[in-house]
Amino acid sequence: MSEAHEVKNPWEQKDQQMEQIKNRMNKIQHKIAIISGKGGVGKSLVTVNLAMGLADNGRVAILDADLTGPCVPKMLGLKGTKMRAGPTGIAPVVGPKGVEVVSMDFLLPNDEAPVIWRGPLKMGAIRQFLGEVAWGEQEFLLVDLPPGTGDESLSILQLLPEMDGVIIVTIPSEVSQAVVKKAITFARKMNVPVFGIVENMSGMICPHCGETINVFSEGGGAKVSEEMNVELLGSIPMDPKVSVDSDAGVPFILNNPDSPASKAFREIIEKIVKKVK
Repeated sequence: MSEAHEVKNPWEQKDQQMEQIKNRMNKIQHKIAIISGKGGVGKSLVTVNLAMGLADNGRVAILDADLTGPCVPKMLGLKGTKMRAGPTGIAPVVGPKGVEVVSMDFLLPNDEAPVIWRGPLKMGAIRQFLGEVAWGEQEFLLVDLPPGTGDESLSILQLLPEMDGVIIVTIPSEVSQAVVKKAITFARKMNVPVFGIVENMSGMICPHCGETINVFSEGGGAKVSEEMNVELLGSIPMDPKVSVDSDAGVPFILNNPDSPASKAFREIIEKIVKKVK
């Protein structure tokens, strides 16, 4: 038989990849996507801190599916680390509390290297992350998706039809309210349960007097929750230490366990655990 006739059918290869994804994902009990309608609302911050809290309930992994703007490794102090291939697949990078992380950032040569890809390449990378990474037995997989409802989000929800649910992150501003409705509608069209809304940057608590200052208006998350019939999981107040800890690669919830923001995170985590169990 000539070499040309030995080339595998691309459809056969795709079927094998899908079977591999199914086998890998079957070992993970609960899969949750964190999405937002727009950028700059703290979606990755929410993902990282939820992972730290959920790690008290079992093994946790994060898939940083924001291929063009990955920032989960920076927030976990894993910047500069590389993923390595092993006999069972690509090994995730292990972060604080044993949380395993997969990110495009681990594959880039430096901080300045952009990912300039069209849709098919992005979808191929997502399939590889799901099917070729040695995820192992996990209690939770959190998927940090990029803003909007584009290629990465669509690929994840199509490839993981057994997704437990999505968490939608917003801030109190009116602009965010409009786009978060699109994210909710997107999840519903994909037949994925919406666990609820997390309102980030929900006022800033003055360190001197304790009064709450509403920097981005107020009540946006509650308003969308009521209008779209979606639970408001919680509101996270602003804290200057969030930015400091994120830049230092230290999860805020671990470094400031008694802060109002950390308490809000833990209340949200309790609700998530109840929803999946």
